Amino acid sequence: MNNSQIARRMQSVRPSPTAAISDRVRALEAAGRQVINLGEGELDFATPAHISYAGIEAIVQQQTKYTAVAGTATLKAAIAAKFARDNQLHYRPEEIIAGSGAKQLIFNALLATLDAGQQVIIPAPYWVSYPDMVRLAEGEPVIVPCSEQSGWKLTPEQLARALTPATRWLILNSPGNPTGAIYSAEELRALADVLTDYPQVLIMADDIYEPLRYDNTPFASFAQAAPQMTGRTLTVNGVSKSHAMTGWRLGYAGGPQWLIAAMQILQSQSTSNPSSISQAAAVAALNHPAAFLGDWLETLDQRRQQVLRMVAATDGLSASAPQGAFYLFARCTGLLGRTTPTGETLHDDSALANWLLEQTQVAVLHGSAFGMPGYLRIAYAIEDGLLAQACERISDACAQLR
Repeated sequence: MNNSQIARRMQSVRPSPTAAISDRVRALEAAGRQVINLGEGELDFATPAHISYAGIEAIVQQQTKYTAVAGTATLKAAIAAKFARDNQLHYRPEEIIAGSGAKQLIFNALLATLDAGQQVIIPAPYWVSYPDMVRLAEGEPVIVPCSEQSGWKLTPEQLARALTPATRWLILNSPGNPTGAIYSAEELRALADVLTDYPQVLIMADDIYEPLRYDNTPFASFAQAAPQMTGRTLTVNGVSKSHAMTGWRLGYAGGPQWLIAAMQILQSQSTSNPSSISQAAAVAALNHPAAFLGDWLETLDQRRQQVLRMVAATDGLSASAPQGAFYLFARCTGLLGRTTPTGETLHDDSALANWLLEQTQVAVLHGSAFGMPGYLRIAYAIEDGLLAQACERISDACAQLR
């Protein structure tokens, strides 16, 4: 097959950088290299046992058939209870949908609502898939660079400048990937005030990292902070990050009935229902207290501090402490333009990330993939001993640059 046989929409879409780095790591490992992967957004913790047993029990009980496209009534009830309990958001069953991961639901929402040329405001740094999903839906991503000085958060002034009559969506990710930034309720209300005069604009609140927060930083979902925007907001969440269930592929969302209905139509013609086994496991995840979370957060915080110490001690790197998630977004401009021991000049963050992978067998992601050149994303949700090795390798390698 040649390029002339590929749809035009594919010409502006790139493979996911996170998937690409994981594929490269696997290829190097297959060639006998021992690589430490700090590029993948996945907790190293096991799925809690009671959740796994719920999945096993679903298999034993022959819950292995098709379900309703948007999820079982039992799962929808668990999702509704979660939204009410944790976010003070009250959705009816027809305002809830479950899908094969939060990623699918975000894509379906964009595909269901965007016409050619309509705009989606995406604060940068952003999760790598947002712009490409917008392009696949034939929309136009409008990237608004945010600064480290503003805590990596979109300001009301920036939002006001970005809004046009063609704006269809604003995407907000809190806690954010790759920065761990968390919007306060006051900051969300200030953004909502700007949106009052733009009734055509929908808001996508990507809350997938909701419980992964440090230093008792409070969390507010967008519609929770600005209830007047509930009818315009899609609140997206899932069990991948909160319960270490990435492979179970189960996300959920709550929003206005007309939008959920459109997303359900798309899902019925593409994937149909999410896995019945994963749905049963997600019921157990959402209905039981997350007693494990305290230990997880303590471990993640120790790892966060370890990477912060490494960055602070490495000439050419700097970073502010993330408030949530499990990534450190480290400024690396002090290393750019330096020369490796073999005489290669590292002109940009991509070259630096590639050199670190080849030189140290440590995989990190370059900030350009997230719309913010001059940075590296370091995912620290890996086993403590491996993380210590990775930090030592990165620090030693950077010290060799001249």
